[in-house]
Amino acid sequence: MTTQTDLPAMQEYTTDVGGRHIFVAETGQDAPVLLLHGGGPGASGVANYTRNIAELAKEYRVIVPDLPGYGRSTKGLDLSDPFGSLAAGIRGLLDRLGLEKVHFVGNSYGGACALRLALDTPDRVERMVLMGPGGIGTTRALPTPGLNCLLDYYNGEGPTRAKLEKFIRHYLVFNAADVPDSVIDARYRDSIDPEVVADPPLRRPKSLGALWKMDFTRDKRLARLPVPTLVLWGSADKVNRPGGGRMLADRLPNGDLYMVANTGHWVQFERAELFNRLCADFLAGRR
Repeated sequence: MTTQTDLPAMQEYTTDVGGRHIFVAETGQDAPVLLLHGGGPGASGVANYTRNIAELAKEYRVIVPDLPGYGRSTKGLDLSDPFGSLAAGIRGLLDRLGLEKVHFVGNSYGGACALRLALDTPDRVERMVLMGPGGIGTTRALPTPGLNCLLDYYNGEGPTRAKLEKFIRHYLVFNAADVPDSVIDARYRDSIDPEVVADPPLRRPKSLGALWKMDFTRDKRLARLPVPTLVLWGSADKVNRPGGGRMLADRLPNGDLYMVANTGHWVQFERAELFNRLCADFLAGRR
């Protein structure tokens, strides 16, 4: 199991994208793969993929940005269309790096970002892996208890370590003992950045229009999306319903679905060995 100390040496830099700064860490060579992290409190790119970067870098140029609104990137999103705002930032990053077409791996909010970018500009995406992405059946049922816990983190008394620990141990993963205290401590520190507290990047939609933009299953372009896609979903996901996996795979003309047993919302962390093998093979076109 890869830990924080097992990470390879990574080049770190910040680049300007339309007047906003996006922080990037990268390592490896050959075909570029962008790893897009989830949207939970205190999330950031490298921290989200500590158990995956070293393995994937054996075959790929692994590029790990902090999404707009998170980590060391400029804070704030257009919450009238958050998925579109994320996708625009990452597409701008591709332009700045001179990358015409890349692979994407996206977890949750990052999966929604990758999918929106692919729908808007499919010519920029080679292949993608989506893990429990947001925006699948968003308007068809009430939010899950896990998603409610996530969306309420900055409400009421505001962010606390206890609230974050409850979200991670009770809702994010299948086995709470798999998450060391150090992970929760680090994410809590990042979650109370004053800029983030003042303008959280993940909140409840304030209008029906914004909500509808966050439901991909109502987007007719999904059935025509040519990008080969692997959908990974933890069978015990308490944040985004596992039924979303079948819903998404049924609509994608080139979509494969892999349901991961005894796993929650954090497949790349909880089942790192399986995840790394599936990603490496799928992105290379190996079956």
